[in-house]
Amino acid sequence: MNLPEHWYRRSLWLWLLAPLALLFCLLVWLRRQLYRRGWLASEAVDVPVIVVGNISVGGTGKTPLVLWLADFLRRQGYRPGLISRGYGGQSEQWPLALDSDADPKVVGDEALLLARRSGCPMVVGPDRVAAARLLRERHDVDVILSDDGLQHYRLQRQIEIAVLDGARRLGNRLCLPAGPLREPPSRLRSVDLVVVNGEPSACGEWAMSLRPVALNSLVGEPTRALATLSGLRVHGVAGIGHPQRFFATLRQAGCEVVEHPYTDHHPYRAGELDFGDDLPVLMTEKDAVKYTSYADRRHWYLPVVAELPDAFGQAVLAKLESNNG
Repeated sequence: MNLPEHWYRRSLWLWLLAPLALLFCLLVWLRRQLYRRGWLASEAVDVPVIVVGNISVGGTGKTPLVLWLADFLRRQGYRPGLISRGYGGQSEQWPLALDSDADPKVVGDEALLLARRSGCPMVVGPDRVAAARLLRERHDVDVILSDDGLQHYRLQRQIEIAVLDGARRLGNRLCLPAGPLREPPSRLRSVDLVVVNGEPSACGEWAMSLRPVALNSLVGEPTRALATLSGLRVHGVAGIGHPQRFFATLRQAGCEVVEHPYTDHHPYRAGELDFGDDLPVLMTEKDAVKYTSYADRRHWYLPVVAELPDAFGQAVLAKLESNNG
C-alpha cells in the first residue's frame, strides 16, 4: 500500500509525519497571507477569472466541472477561454496556445482533453498570469476559466470554486506529507463555492454527479452504449487520481472488470494496453488522448458529463455579475 492510500485510512503511524505536516500548513498559510496583504504582488487581467481547484491532491472532478462551466457560460452569452498548467507537458516554451491536434506529450493530457471537449480557446503554462494574458491577446474572451490554480495566488481571481471528492472528502484532514491536503481544511471557508463530486455532507455544498455517455472507439468504430457490455468481462484502464471511481462506474453498468490502475497522468507506451486477449479495453477520456496512436479495435473510452442543479449556475452568474459591477 502506498502513502496516498494511507491518507484515506486510519493509519496511526502517519502521525509521525505530523510535525512536517504542521510546517507545510504554516508555510502555505504564510504564503497566502503575503499575497493577501500585498507583500507579494498579485496581478490581474482585464476580464473576470474563475478558478476551479481543490485543496487536496488527486482527482476530484475538476475537469468535468470546467467543461460544464464553459458550456453554461457560453449559453448565457459569455465568451469563455481556458487556462491550465499543462501538467505533464514537455514543451520547451511556455505559455502555449492549444489546438485540438496538439501532442499530449507537449501540452499535457488534461489540457488537450479540455481543448477538444470545450471548443474554447485555451492556453497552458505553469505561469497562469502569462497564460491568461496570452489568451487575451489571441482571443476575444470575456471570462477566463482556470483549470486548477487555487494555490496560484499571483493570478487575481474573481470567483474561487473548490471541488471535493464526495467519497474521500479530505481524507485524514492533514496536510502533506501526512495527509492529502495542499492547504488546511479552513481554506474551504474562504472560497466562493464548494462543489462535491457525489453527495454533499455539509451545509452550502453543491452536488455534482458525473454521467457516463456512449463508449467511443479510439479507431473510429461506431459509438456503443456501455450497457451493451453488461455481463461481459472487460479490461478497465484508469490513469487518473482516483481509478476506483472509474472501475465502479463500469461495474454499475454490469461489467466484470479486470482492473488496471495507473498513476495519474501516466505516459502510455505503444502496446502497453495490449493484454494478450480480445476483451474490450475501456479507459477514461484522459487516458485515451495519450493512447490514440497505439490503439486498435479493442480500445474504447468512456466520456462523462457533469450534472449540477440549475441553482448552481445561477449562483455562479450572480457572483460573476456582482464582481463585474
